[in-house]
Amino acid sequence: MADATKPEPVTGYCVKCKTKREMKDAKEVTMKGKGGKTRMAMTGTCPVCGTKMFRIMGNKK
Repeated sequence: MADATKPEPVTGYCVKCKTKREMKDAKEVTMKGKGGKTRMAMTGTCPVCGTKMFRIMGNKK
C-alpha cells in the first residue's frame, strides 16, 4: 500500500552536475508562456550541489 503523504519523486536535469537527479523540496509553480498562457513547472534543488533545478511540465487540462 502506497503512502499517501509522500509525493512522487520528480526528476530534473542539474546543469552544474550535468546529470538527471531527483529534486529535493520539489514544488509546483506556474510560469508565463507565449500569448499570455501559463505553463506548469516543477522547481526544487539538487540534493548533491544545491543548485536550483526546473522541469517544465505539460499544460494542465
